[in-house]
Amino acid sequence: MTAPDLTGRVALVAGATRGAGRAIAVELARAGATVYATGRSSRVAGPSEIERPETIEETGELIAAAGGGGVALRVDHLEPDQVRALIDRIDSEHGRLDILVNDIFGGDRYAQFGTTLWEHDLDGGLRMLRMGIDTHVITSHFALPLLIRRPGGLVVEMTDGTADYNVAYRHQVGFYYDLVKAAVQRMTTAQAYELAPHGGAAVAVTPGWLRSEMMLEVFGVTEDNWRDALDRVPHFAISESPTFVGRAVAALAAAPDAGGYSGQVVSSGQLAARYGFTDVDGSRPDCWRYIVEVQDRDLPANTEGYR
Repeated sequence: MTAPDLTGRVALVAGATRGAGRAIAVELARAGATVYATGRSSRVAGPSEIERPETIEETGELIAAAGGGGVALRVDHLEPDQVRALIDRIDSEHGRLDILVNDIFGGDRYAQFGTTLWEHDLDGGLRMLRMGIDTHVITSHFALPLLIRRPGGLVVEMTDGTADYNVAYRHQVGFYYDLVKAAVQRMTTAQAYELAPHGGAAVAVTPGWLRSEMMLEVFGVTEDNWRDALDRVPHFAISESPTFVGRAVAALAAAPDAGGYSGQVVSSGQLAARYGFTDVDGSRPDCWRYIVEVQDRDLPANTEGYR
């Protein structure tokens, strides 16, 4: 494939401290974009409530190491004043915003998988909604007026699961997590409609089974030896590195036909087939197809339709 070229473009990756957001920020910068990467966990201010060791400053260092330009900033996207100041800074320094990636979440900190609505801790569930929905709304509210100054602006809403897969209630992840991801899809639909008259597009992108820092830690492996976990979790074979979805977003942002996906949910595997990129090991995993055609066939018959 031809490497994506985003030279001269300005991007904001909101929620770039770790995982998919960090990789997206790095890959956009590698493609030539000037990237503003934001997150709450900081060497200076300390960790967020997620209590992970990764920091937004590390993301900035990875952007620089990739040869990209940009800046990593501590921003709480639940605080409107902080988001307004961020957008004002981008406007002042560049006068444009071409790509907005809404990847803020961290609500899995409050997930209680397998519980019903009435069993789930209410405070934690409501906090998850704030972190996964309100943050995206606040960020788009302030960012979109800058993004629509020029035609061709792209909003990427990061989600979990394809539209077809998420039609059924995903009871394993619980009411609040399911609701967050349904809301993100609806926000994509709404932004696609409202951006269209300005020549803009909004696309939801889902990674597959992501080998995030936390996931690798749970399985007791690293990115170098992650296949050691397959003896215990064979389906982990279809997992993907964060770089894979980072390359997916970079390819989408650089593609002249990206607007054709506006309002849709697309997976990293789908975009890899369309634009020809691979994961870091040269593979091209299609996790969501695998889940439907292979993994879910192992579920007991009475769980069918309740993924």
